[in-house]
Amino acid sequence: MHTSLTSISPSVAAALKTCTPQLWLNPGLGKAQHPATNGVHNRDLAPGDIETARNRFDRARGLLNHLFPAMRNTGGVVDSPLLPLAGLQRVLGTDPGRAGTIFLKADHLLPVAGSIKARGGFHEVMAHAELLAIEHGLLAAGSDLESLARPAARALFERRTIAVGSTGNLGLSIGILSAALGFNAVVHMSHDAKPWKKAALRQRGVRVVEHQGDYAAAVQAGRAESHADPLSYFVDDENSPLLFLGYAAAARQLIDQLHSGGRPVSQAQPLFVYLPCGVGGAPGGITFGLKQLLGDNVHCFFAEPVASPCMLAQLASGFQRPVSVHEFGLYNRTQADGLAVPQASPLVAALMASRVSGVFTVTDEQLFAGLLHAWDSERLAVEPSATAGFPGPRWLLDSEAGQRYVATHGLESRLAHATHVVWSTGGGLLPTEEHERFRQLARQYEAG
Repeated sequence: MHTSLTSISPSVAAALKTCTPQLWLNPGLGKAQHPATNGVHNRDLAPGDIETARNRFDRARGLLNHLFPAMRNTGGVVDSPLLPLAGLQRVLGTDPGRAGTIFLKADHLLPVAGSIKARGGFHEVMAHAELLAIEHGLLAAGSDLESLARPAARALFERRTIAVGSTGNLGLSIGILSAALGFNAVVHMSHDAKPWKKAALRQRGVRVVEHQGDYAAAVQAGRAESHADPLSYFVDDENSPLLFLGYAAAARQLIDQLHSGGRPVSQAQPLFVYLPCGVGGAPGGITFGLKQLLGDNVHCFFAEPVASPCMLAQLASGFQRPVSVHEFGLYNRTQADGLAVPQASPLVAALMASRVSGVFTVTDEQLFAGLLHAWDSERLAVEPSATAGFPGPRWLLDSEAGQRYVATHGLESRLAHATHVVWSTGGGLLPTEEHERFRQLARQYEAG
């Protein structure tokens, strides 16, 4: 191990190196920002930015209705249902009388893109298109965005390129909307991206560039190609405030859903949220938004594969420099392709240093068990990566680290009234035969 990682706990490092599932609690939660993170925060985000993102989504409802007939069922709103999980809660072994109630924030059902990436990806594409239209006199600042679908705007966009590096779901969200607006859409994908995702993009007129390396290699190659073209715009999943704020806008939607469902969040009724984490943008943005609105009454935990725990590795190692999972002898190979990321976003890691409660890791076997449970108990078809958060409540209730967290924050008497939200991240566009293959693989894992 590199000598600069000596600040990490030996037990945490040992669990990382041996791919042993663990719950790591963040010692920086609620503390002043680490000095190394101040520049990132001050440069990229300002008060009111989340409200600006929410406003952009509101102004885009007519545009999305126009471009995608599937959006008409939601009135152009980019949001997903909050589903009760009574059947799955029984399977997971979490007694409501002891733990509270578990819900699924079903972002795998987000329209058009079928994953959580629709939030950040759509937001950044719309923000870029809006800026171009304003600069060329086609749109007034703050206007409804439906005019971005007019011929004059399309003629402008057809001369431009939007590119992204992705393992799949972000590429789908960026590619689908960019192509629908008329941009030349380019998605650089790693070798572990699913073939059906590549096919889905090509069917929509998106140019897919495949790379032999992993996610980081695809991003690096995509960034280099895009930056060489003055008419190309690169969506940088590793360091994009616009992506981040698109995800953060989901916080208000979740709070409104909980309130309308009779589950308001308060000190007496805390909220626990479990979010699958790859490079960190989606879970980080949602956590940022929830902490801004709910403060200490919300507790957010990230879930990462044991082979790709990039956010845990970065947060536990400090901020002296970027940290890769390869430094722990890990190979970044997992069936959770959307979470197969070797190094966390520096923007997100910095912002999570004082906001995320902890990170737990899961094996591929656990991911497939979750996929099978979701299907058998709730008939939910999701990707393996979308089930990473399922073990979260059990980590909190039954592990030594989880019980320590509960005691430290005085939550023992409040758990029975708590709300747990497990966030699903992808699977809405999953072909039926692909999900059948996943179920077969899950049963093989189950049989040993």
